[in-house]
Amino acid sequence: MKKLFSLVVTAALAVTSLFAFAGCSSASQGGSGASEFKVGAIYINSQNDTSGYTYAHHHGITEAMKTVGLDPSKDLYIVDNVPEDDEKVKQAIDQLAGNGCDIIFGISFGYINAMEEKAKEYPDIIFSHATGYLSNDKNFNNYFGRIYQARYLAGIAAGYKSLATGNNNIGYVSAWGTEYAETCSGINGFALGAMSVNPDAKISVYEIFTWGDQELERQAAETLIDTYGCGVIAQHCDSAQPQIVANEKGVYGCGYNSDMTAEAPDAHLTAPIWNWDAYYATAMKAAMTDPSTFMTAVGNYYEGLNAGLVDVSALSKNCEPETKEAIDLAKNLMKSGEWDVFSGVKLSFSGAAGSVAVAKTDSALIANDGKEIVVAGGPSVDDGVIQGSMNYYVEGVTQVN
Repeated sequence: MKKLFSLVVTAALAVTSLFAFAGCSSASQGGSGASEFKVGAIYINSQNDTSGYTYAHHHGITEAMKTVGLDPSKDLYIVDNVPEDDEKVKQAIDQLAGNGCDIIFGISFGYINAMEEKAKEYPDIIFSHATGYLSNDKNFNNYFGRIYQARYLAGIAAGYKSLATGNNNIGYVSAWGTEYAETCSGINGFALGAMSVNPDAKISVYEIFTWGDQELERQAAETLIDTYGCGVIAQHCDSAQPQIVANEKGVYGCGYNSDMTAEAPDAHLTAPIWNWDAYYATAMKAAMTDPSTFMTAVGNYYEGLNAGLVDVSALSKNCEPETKEAIDLAKNLMKSGEWDVFSGVKLSFSGAAGSVAVAKTDSALIANDGKEIVVAGGPSVDDGVIQGSMNYYVEGVTQVN
């Protein structure tokens, strides 16, 4: 996830950061029994999170280590609660280098400059940065994926629920809006998925201007429900607060990063999720085999449903009965390469549970200002746009703040 350096670093965060740098966590101590290959990780939040962004990455790293024969209790070194401050990130990297780490993963966008600099200082260590765009040809790559595909699938679940409740208003709590292609493409993908089921669906985006602030996430969800009458709350932010608010207020929601049904048992439908172990296992295997060929073997990584990197979490009891069939139909079209989200072909779903059908119709992709983005029947927009320059909302999407 792309992260920005916060304009204000709170005193509490500063104290947390000091503790983080005082020493590695218990899962990161290593020891004389550790294998020769050591993994380092720098987290924006706590490794002990039970849902959300850092949780998804930590789970992916530990599962991947088991897959490649490493022991997370001995071979993993973590510095967590690291803010997007270049000097603090450099300190974390120095600490992990001192621990003898062979590969260092930095999961937050704002770590980008420090990782680029330290990759030059430590040429024998592989540096792997989530969501960024910088790299070199020796020991520094970036990795991300087609989460917009999973967001489309979650949008299908939201669309069915909006039809069932008779409420076409769907809210979306987003860290950022059109400033970043990551958030913008996710919002658009979700909206197109919702409208494939309910063409009258309207998506209201509330931007909180930060990647993670639980209070702002809560306030945004409350506003979308109380002021804009939204009956489903989606999100692109770190915590489960929007889903918890939906649960409290008797509406429904789609989380992000991890299955949030436990936090919102009566509200949560499904969540776009990352199976980060798909990437982490690939990266670890390559670094363990021959670090000198890492950039040719792995390089800058951008995969999706086909590689198992993204998906939606298990559908909860709150979903409408047609949801699974429709999601499976859309997923198969994407995985086969026959269709993708931002093309000039729209999907529409019809039929009751047990007989759901999908239709493909040539239809231009239109921005909410009326501009034609892709002609009817045209191919999907380029990956470079989805990853870096998408800065418009599609028809049916409105930012409310």
